[in-house]
This record gives sequence, structure tokens and C-alpha cells, in this order.
Amino acid sequence: MKVFSGLPRFFRRPSPVVAIGVFDGVHFAHRRILESAAKKAGASGGTSVALTFYPHPQSQKSLYSLAHRIKLIAECGIDVCVVLDFSSAFSALTAEEFLKDIIYARLNARHVYVGDNFRFGRGAAGGVGLLRAFGRKLGFGVRVFPRMRCGGRPVSSTLIRKFILAGKLNEAERMLGRPVSVYGTVIKGDRFGRRIGFPTANIDPHHEILPPAGVYSVNVLPDIPGRSRPLNGLCYIGRRPTLGKGSERRIEVYIFDCARDLYGYDLSINFLRMMRRDRKFPSVAALKEQIAKDVEKARGFFRGKLNIKTAPGCRVNGAGKSKKNRGAGSRNKRSLIRSSSEVTR
Repeated sequence: MKVFSGLPRFFRRPSPVVAIGVFDGVHFAHRRILESAAKKAGASGGTSVALTFYPHPQSQKSLYSLAHRIKLIAECGIDVCVVLDFSSAFSALTAEEFLKDIIYARLNARHVYVGDNFRFGRGAAGGVGLLRAFGRKLGFGVRVFPRMRCGGRPVSSTLIRKFILAGKLNEAERMLGRPVSVYGTVIKGDRFGRRIGFPTANIDPHHEILPPAGVYSVNVLPDIPGRSRPLNGLCYIGRRPTLGKGSERRIEVYIFDCARDLYGYDLSINFLRMMRRDRKFPSVAALKEQIAKDVEKARGFFRGKLNIKTAPGCRVNGAGKSKKNRGAGSRNKRSLIRSSSEVTR
């Protein structure tokens, strides 16, 4: 997937199908829009384009870093991702200017795909009604996707964020359509885990939303060319109260049966089950004993039948009457972007 930071100067791609949104979390409903755009472009010989924004327009902490978001957008089969700086100048554009100057003139959109709650332009004045009207006027098609619901609630990044922070991983997973995850970079630590027999990879999560402090069974997938099989492991999130090391929160992963040095690599961590809450132990020896029990319990978990279903119970509003709007399958593309600074202009 080609990534542009800002609008490309000359965008000459065949029949662009443009999916627009923040896509924070790239959840089940987002993927439906993105995969449908990829399918439309593939069937018509066009180009699928994801138009997204950074930082978050609503001035709130994002679920995922920009690099994580771009990686997941790529996995939806999108050909081109354009990341617009949501600056004060950009936010001052009227809804009409956004459609005429960016969507039509700069991106040359032939089709535009959005969710039914899509708002745009200064003061969020524009909505799908205006988008459709301009589509008819300027000659591009518009497809609006109805909101999806899960467990009787609308699928939304805001609700997923609340679930993750509250440790309700199952509820978050159902709306995401995949396990709760963190995408971060392996950094050097103090090697305490190695000294007690459990070498860990210390992760910089790039300010992503994390589950509550505790120990989790996880799948880990490093961004190493040629590696597609996830590794099993145990993840710790917390402030290491037993060691009295201050208040800095850490995220460390003990990957089972992996001796490879991962310093500097990016990796995805999928949280599958919380094993226990974080707590202070009376001694390092007691902590080591508990970690050994955690590892054995996690290995038992992975030896069992692990069947993670995609978004059970989630549906489109009014679904059940038509198959027309079902999302297309991913083309299984992967982004090897290591950080948001590596996108091209």
C-alpha cells in the first residue's frame, strides 16, 4: 500500500474509490467500508483509496497510533492511503470546499464510501445529504453504509475505548472483529526478566490505549519479513510494584520458545485472556514463582482449543434482508511501515 502524508501533488490513479474516515481502531464497521471500497476498485480496475486524518479531529486519545492504523488499513486490501493533517487551516475548510477542492479536484474521486454518521467541513456542517447532492452535481457515486450494532449497541471507537480501559476485552473484541491489540516497538529494558529466567521484550506502545494492569495470554506477531505465524506468550502491563521502581507503566512480553533478538522491531500484541491482576509480592523469589505459574497456566490455555470468532453478534442496522452490503474479504496485504514518520509525501 502506498502512503501519502498530505495530499499528493499529482494524483493520477485510475477510477479512485475513496473511503473517508478517521478509522480509529479499524473496527468491524470500518473494515466493512474499507474492504468494500477495495472490492469495488478491484472489480472495476480502479484504485482503492483510504482518506484519513491525523491527529484525531475530536482532540481525544486515539485507540491506535497512526502506524497501527495504517497497518490495519493496508490489511483491508487498500491500494493508497492519504493521511491529512487535521490542522486549524484544514478544519477551517467549509464542507463545500472539502468536497470540491479535495475529494473531487485533488483526489479525482469516482466513488466515495462513508458511514452514515460521516460529518465534514467547518463545524462538522456537512453530512451524507450534502455529499450525495455534490456527487450528483460533480459526477461521483456515493455509497453510505448503515451503522452496525453489537449486543444492541452501536459499534463505535468511543465505546471500544471504554471497554478496553475497563478490561472488558470480550466486549471490545466483538466490536473490533478481532482481539484487542497493541502495536509497538521493542526497546531496551533493564534485563530484569532475563536475570530471573524469563527474558522479556520491552514495548514502547506509542501512546496506544492499554488494558488495565495485569498479566495476559497473548499472540505476538513481529514485523519480520517472511514471518506470518503468530507466537504465543505472556504480557505484563504495570508498574512493577514488587521492585519499587517508580510510577512509570511498562509493557513487557515473554514470548514462549523464542530466542531471537527483537530489539528495534515493531510487533503486534493480541490480548486473548487476562490471567491475573497486577499485585505486589513479598519478594523477588515469590514473584518469580508466580511468573512460572502464570507461564504454565498460559501454556495450558494455548494447548486447549482456541477458537476466536470474528465479531459474534454484530450486525448492520436492518440486517438480515440483503447480502448486498457485506464487506469483502481482505486481500491480505501487509504494511511494513515502522512508524508514522516513514510515510511519503
